[in-house]
Amino acid sequence: MRKFFGKIGYQVMEETAPGGWEEKITVRQYYGDWVRRKRRLDTPNEVNYSITIQNSLSIVADAFAFENFADMRYVEFNGSKWQISDVELNYPLLELTIGGLYQDGNAN
Repeated sequence: MRKFFGKIGYQVMEETAPGGWEEKITVRQYYGDWVRRKRRLDTPNEVNYSITIQNSLSIVADAFAFENFADMRYVEFNGSKWQISDVELNYPLLELTIGGLYQDGNAN
């Protein structure tokens, strides 16, 4: 297995003012192992191809990861942010399945 050390982004709600809440991205770093590395090239009715990776990543999770696993949004890999499509709890690990590029509305 290939080792992983990188950033995972969480979309969490933070109170910006009394009674005012806003979604913010919180980034944390984790160690883990790549369980599966695979890519798929989609050719729909678009001008450009869509690349989807179907990688599985097993990370050593801390308390924050277990409490906020539903808020995980992306993994930074090869200079891009890739969307987390599935999270499986397998204490003390979290098994993440990664799909297409993460669309956050900002430049990558």
